[in-house]
Amino acid sequence: MKQPISRRDWFKSTLALTAGMTITPALVNTLMAGPISEAERVFFSERKLVGTKVRLNSNENPYGPSEKAKKAVIQSLIQGNRYAFAELGELQKIIADKEGVDSSYILLGAGSGELLCQTGIAYGLDGGRVLSAYPTFPLLMNYAEQMNAKWDRVDLNEKLEFDYEKLLSAIQKDTKLVFGCNPNNPTGTVVDSQVVKSFCEEASKKTLVYADEAYIEFLEPAQQKSMVELVQRIPNLIVSKTFSKIYGLAGLRIGYIVAHPDVLKKVSKYGDTISPSQTAIAAAKASLGDEDFMKMTREKNAIARKVLTDYLIQKKIFHSKSQTNVLLFPAPVDGKTILSKLEDKGFLIRVWDYKQKEWCRVSIGTVDEMKAFVKAFDEVIA
Repeated sequence: MKQPISRRDWFKSTLALTAGMTITPALVNTLMAGPISEAERVFFSERKLVGTKVRLNSNENPYGPSEKAKKAVIQSLIQGNRYAFAELGELQKIIADKEGVDSSYILLGAGSGELLCQTGIAYGLDGGRVLSAYPTFPLLMNYAEQMNAKWDRVDLNEKLEFDYEKLLSAIQKDTKLVFGCNPNNPTGTVVDSQVVKSFCEEASKKTLVYADEAYIEFLEPAQQKSMVELVQRIPNLIVSKTFSKIYGLAGLRIGYIVAHPDVLKKVSKYGDTISPSQTAIAAAKASLGDEDFMKMTREKNAIARKVLTDYLIQKKIFHSKSQTNVLLFPAPVDGKTILSKLEDKGFLIRVWDYKQKEWCRVSIGTVDEMKAFVKAFDEVIA
């Protein structure tokens, strides 16, 4: 039986990771952005990826960074020899003003992924349970499990959406945190903001609520109803945002959470005091408010996504009604075959295990990439 990790063990494991320990498949499955499916375990154990591939496996923005961000990064290099203390504080203030909160409510990190990990550690070390719908982005829960927590899961509904009513009823006395993701990864599905708001208000009376909004900017501006508006009157709420998706800064690593200062104090104990780099900060500052770039990304993404959904409809393949840059559908043939043959044709996707079935999770690339992908996929499943 796996033994839980103590606070002392956590610090030892951190030292081991930074010293360059071997990254085994088990460690990847446990700590990375998984979940690694059985098909992927076999695929990666038997093959070594070579050559350039169309990456439809990481929910990346194929159009970013914006020109403004690129110029800002180049200009920031002159400060590359300096720690970004002042710049970090400046960005923190800019984001706080954007979100309508005091700077003390903002914590920045190397992507929202780092902050998800820190939160999982902070709330997993005390034992108890963490709760989420499934499938969803599992990083926080993976880290909580590596500490002392048990991960409770509630299936998505028949439309592959978060079922917030069932999630609320699944909270137990020792549930330390409940995780929500809207829009959700891996499905791209969206739940009405009023439903999410009511859930945050009710669930926060029982435990901490973590609202992941990594994909919210893929919605049309009128639909972008963030839960940040609740943070100042609900101390038991964290809202997470990132520059990795619509802004196209996945490789530069910068994101933030909005929460009560007492919550941030608990989370920040398990992270670096100055994680984002000068280049990431500069790119984030330049990207904020770049409505033209975000509009262009949304429009191109919608056109490219339609290429895939039209194909799935034509083939009568059930799929999530995504409003973002990723969607999920049942694998028409076995996952290992799909992964292997697509890789031969130059494409990478993900395969997830859910309800004793294999599911294809496909990120949305450019229109040309998606046209080539559906052609290749059709040949693979023929």
